[in-house]
Amino acid sequence: MDTNWLSDDERAAWVRLVAVVELLPGLLDAQLRHDSDLTHFEYFTLAMLSEAPDRTLRMTDLAQRSNATLPRLSHVVKRLEARDLVERRPCEDDRRATNARLTDAGWDVVVAAAPGHVRLVRERVLDSLTDEQVEQLHAIGDALLASLDPAGKLTGLYGAAD
Repeated sequence: MDTNWLSDDERAAWVRLVAVVELLPGLLDAQLRHDSDLTHFEYFTLAMLSEAPDRTLRMTDLAQRSNATLPRLSHVVKRLEARDLVERRPCEDDRRATNARLTDAGWDVVVAAAPGHVRLVRERVLDSLTDEQVEQLHAIGDALLASLDPAGKLTGLYGAAD
């Protein structure tokens, strides 16, 4: 089988994408840890619950929305429970399932953390781009996610490009 090697332009684009993928999570984690004593994944978990009806999701749905395995999510939710930010209860519709619910204290934490998180996203990503580049980034994200997430597991949460 012949390898279809990257062109110079493709390689340059790929290396830059990998650099962004490597650098951005550390920046997000550092800001959230400093400002809110949360990891980015903990913040994202709280944010997903904050957007859900009654601030409650089945653990399986929360795992899907956060692209986490159930064991990883369970471990993180246990840490959040210890801080009284989340509580787990049996699902009323299906006693075999467990719901995670954002507590009032969890709501307060995610609301307090959001401005700093948005500020970092703006300063380090969006403000570096023109309006046209933001539209292109959206389109590029949609194109990549069509391949990476064909079932729309994550992208279905916010919809595709209009």
